[in-house]
Amino acid sequence: MPRRREVPERIVVPDPKYNSKLVSKFIKSVMRSGKKSVAESLLYEAFDIIEKKTKEPPLKIFDQAVDNVRPMIEVKSRRVGGSTYQVPTDIRPSRREALAIRWIIGFARNRSEKGMPQKLAGELLDAANKKGSSVKKREDTHKMAEANKAFAHFRW
Repeated sequence: MPRRREVPERIVVPDPKYNSKLVSKFIKSVMRSGKKSVAESLLYEAFDIIEKKTKEPPLKIFDQAVDNVRPMIEVKSRRVGGSTYQVPTDIRPSRREALAIRWIIGFARNRSEKGMPQKLAGELLDAANKKGSSVKKREDTHKMAEANKAFAHFRW
């Protein structure tokens, strides 16, 4: 947190094809070395693959996937009297979205399929069906918070 002033929230311009701010944020997270057009084409290819496999609008499946991965609570380390406690805390909405996007992209990159569009499509489909690595990460985060519920009174 900054000490001097509040940091203004940046305005996100929706993507041109689907007119969605979430898709735009996802594209920016996929992007590497400033190559936005490459990231756009990767995601749109993944959407085409999703549409062929499911015969449903890809934006609906994408939104469903991000909703299924979005965590509600996380643990933060808090040092109290010489020992460190994992304190469960609620997550603000912007961080929930950021974590969900980060987890989906991270686990998509580690998949074994050939080519990033196939990897992204596979991870998004798995997340939409409530299975896959990114959903497991969310469940693990929630389990950790549940296990440390006794330290909730250390919340600040």
